Amino acid sequence: MIPRLSLQGVQLGYGAQPVLRGVDLQLQAGELVGLIGPNGSGKSSLLRVCAGLLPPDRGTLQIDGLDPRVAPLAARQRFGYAVEPELLPRALRPRQCLELVARTRRLDDAALAAALALSERLGLDPWLEHEVATCSLGTRQKLAVVLALLGAPPLLLLDEVLNGLDPLAAFALKEELRRRADDGAAVLLATHGLETAERFLDRAVLLLDGRIAADWDRAALTQLRAERDGGLEAAVVRHLRAARAR
Repeated sequence: MIPRLSLQGVQLGYGAQPVLRGVDLQLQAGELVGLIGPNGSGKSSLLRVCAGLLPPDRGTLQIDGLDPRVAPLAARQRFGYAVEPELLPRALRPRQCLELVARTRRLDDAALAAALALSERLGLDPWLEHEVATCSLGTRQKLAVVLALLGAPPLLLLDEVLNGLDPLAAFALKEELRRRADDGAAVLLATHGLETAERFLDRAVLLLDGRIAADWDRAALTQLRAERDGGLEAAVVRHLRAARAR
């Protein structure tokens, strides 16, 4: 089966500073994968590489078997990426943003209706006719997520999107991501929420200093939950202490 996302030997640096140091990662259809790690570990940079916003210095990237360097438009249509809330167009209203992206992606009315229904479940609908500039951070976060999910792309790339969401919205979003995965999408979610990673996701991938230090599948996460020494949080701390000691 062709992976939804495949990275091999991906390296990235900012000037002389290495950020990603040979990342190998695959996501299959139906997987909800958490990308965890401390600040500065390279999580956001890795997501931007996957979204085509940062070209890797070395390595290969494929989305549903497509190389973005060879087929950029086709690859772009296969994923949704939640942009940073501050990058949303401030002068537009959320409904206008949804309609604009739907037209750009040549989506039908049913896709837009589904996005509006998701907006209602996330609590975004009262703000659909307000300018983005007047919306709170949490409201803009909701809009960024709905835009990423618009049209049901088979790969979702989400960076800390649960931050700033109220409990009802966070719960509704987790339900939606689970449903998307059950329908065959793959989700890569960068998060600091270790409890979310341990209890909600199918896999947790630990990124340390630009390298994958651990990859816990569902069985491993279930085993960690059964342990008495702190579960995933304790396992991550052990890796952090070992890395610091080297």
